[in-house]
Amino acid sequence: MASSSFIAILSLALLVVFMGSATAQLSTDFYSKTCPGLFPTIKYKVHSAIAREARMGASLLRLFFHDCFVNGCDGSVLLDDTSNFIGEKTSNANRNSARGFDVIDDIKSAVESVCPGVVSCADILAITARDSVVTLGGPNWDVKLGRRDARTTSRAAANRGIPQPTFNLDRLISRFSSLGLSTQDLVALVGSHTIGQARCTSFRARIYNETNIDSPFAQTRRSNCPRTNGTGDNNLAPLDLQSPVVFDNSYYKILVQKKGLLHSDQQLFNGGSTDSIVRSYSESQSTFFNDFVTAIIKMGDVKPLTGSKGEIRKNCRRAN
Repeated sequence: MASSSFIAILSLALLVVFMGSATAQLSTDFYSKTCPGLFPTIKYKVHSAIAREARMGASLLRLFFHDCFVNGCDGSVLLDDTSNFIGEKTSNANRNSARGFDVIDDIKSAVESVCPGVVSCADILAITARDSVVTLGGPNWDVKLGRRDARTTSRAAANRGIPQPTFNLDRLISRFSSLGLSTQDLVALVGSHTIGQARCTSFRARIYNETNIDSPFAQTRRSNCPRTNGTGDNNLAPLDLQSPVVFDNSYYKILVQKKGLLHSDQQLFNGGSTDSIVRSYSESQSTFFNDFVTAIIKMGDVKPLTGSKGEIRKNCRRAN
C-alpha cells in the first residue's frame, strides 16, 4: 500500500512538472483567441513609423536585441529609472543611442485599445522586430509569443550583458555562447547591421588606428568623425554604406572588402574562424536570411518570463 501511495505521489509530481514545463513554452498562436487583432495592429504602426523615418526600423530591431541580452527577453530595456533602480536606458550601449521608445509606447496604446491587459511589452518588442525586418525587405518568420514583463532591471546588468563595438572575435563568441547562441548564430544576427547607423564615438578608434580597413573607406568616414574626442561624437554613419535602409546581405560584402565600420564588425572577417560564414552570406542572401531567421528565433527563446512570472505591464515604461 505504501509503495502504491509513493508511486501515485511521484506520478502526480511528474505531471505537475510536465504541466509547468508545457506552460512555460512560447508558441506562435499564444494570442490567437485572446487578441486576434494583434498582428495587424502592430504591423500598421511599424509600417507607419518606418515610413516617417526609415532609420526607425533598425532602432526597433536593436531594442529587441538589447532586451534579450540583459536577463533574457523580458521587456526590461523599456523600463524608465525609478527610486528603486537605475535601468538599462543609461547603460553604455544605450545611452544617447537607444531610440524608438515612443514608437513602442504608441504600439502598446494601440494594442491595449483592442485587447487590454493581454499582450506583454516583451512580446510587442519581438513582433515589432520581425515587422521592422520585413518592412525593410528582409525575411519573414512566425514569432513565438507568451513572454511576460520584468518588474525591474539594472544598468549594471546591461553594461555586462550587451556586446560592445570594441569586442574582439573571442569575446563576441563567448558572449553569444553564454546565451546558448552558436558562432553561426552570432554571424547571422550581427547581419542586422545591414540597417542602421553608428555614432562617431563607436568607430573613431577603428578609422584612425586600425590597419585592417580599406583606406579610401576610412578616409571617407573621417570626414564626418574628427579624431579629437568631444568633437563630432554624435555624428552618424551608416553601418552598411551600400544599402543602409534595406535588409539584405550587403553588410557581408562590405566586410569582405574590409569596410566594416565597427571594430567588432570587421572581427567577423579578419582571418578567423568566422571568415567562411561571412563569405557564404556575402555570396548567398537566401542562406543569410535562412540562418538569420533560425538565430533570431533562438535569441527570442533566451530566458523568457512565462506562466505566473513577471507581469503584463499596462505601460511599457514602468511596472504596474
